[in-house]
Amino acid sequence: MNLSIVIPLLNEEESLVELHNWILKVMTVHKFSYEIVFIDDGSTDKSWSIIEGLSAENPSVKGIHFLKNFGKSQALHAGFAKAEGNVIITMDADLQDSPEEIPELYDMIINQNFDLVSGWKKKRFDSVVSKNLPSKLFNWAARRTSGVELNDFNCGLKAYKKIVVKNIEVSGEMHRYIPVLAKNAGFGKIGEKVVLHQARKYGVTKFGMDRFINGFLDLITIWFLSRFGKRPMHLFGLLGSIMFVVGFLATLSIIIIKLVKLNSGYETILVTNNPLFYIALTAMMIGTQLFLAGFLGEIILRTKNNEERYKISKVI
Repeated sequence: MNLSIVIPLLNEEESLVELHNWILKVMTVHKFSYEIVFIDDGSTDKSWSIIEGLSAENPSVKGIHFLKNFGKSQALHAGFAKAEGNVIITMDADLQDSPEEIPELYDMIINQNFDLVSGWKKKRFDSVVSKNLPSKLFNWAARRTSGVELNDFNCGLKAYKKIVVKNIEVSGEMHRYIPVLAKNAGFGKIGEKVVLHQARKYGVTKFGMDRFINGFLDLITIWFLSRFGKRPMHLFGLLGSIMFVVGFLATLSIIIIKLVKLNSGYETILVTNNPLFYIALTAMMIGTQLFLAGFLGEIILRTKNNEERYKISKVI
């Protein structure tokens, strides 16, 4: 099978039939063998009924229905697990991503041997204040932190080799950073393609300004995980050891100075009346806690079980 088109969605009943017909037209013209995998992330409208109807008409349409809204990352995780095509395309269901881009994305993966190609909505039809400017700031921070030189991390239109999606774990709210996850997994040939962005035709966006705040927090998380996720002791153990040694040396110096003064006949104060003693004691306590945090992190990492992050009620 040439293509798996993975489409996460939430309450997009107005656009699903039009999107399906548009994809079908592109697939027919280019003679692709394909499947369309809709992941209904707990929609409360008629989205799932429409997906069932499309599947009855077109055997290439598959569907996954979540019991409730678990988030886009979980939807993509489920879609990636089900995808069978040699190339996996992800796109949004709101008609803002154009299926006409799929053939070129497919060519970049198959013939130019990219592991992953991310879309770049260079010209956007969104609000400048609420989306465009925050998006530029977010992408700049993501480039500087991750080292992946993409202009639009959050574009839903992306293409992947099958081996990529089968070897990355998309969890939490990490769908924005799939290129970073891929790079950390060893897939280094990551490309970008300018894609057409269209104004939303139906409904309203399901994401608010909080996605940028969450995005920056996730960026810090993925930075930490990429460097210390497999070895938390290397960070916490190092910091804890430094703090403990500094505190211990400070305490030792206080005691030595007091003993020297006593031996020389100078007047001294109680160790507990010296403010430096409490600073040193605090440093030793914090150092011990950081060391234990790293130790516990190592234990958890070695004993954790892969738990389900979402619940599926129906599958087509």
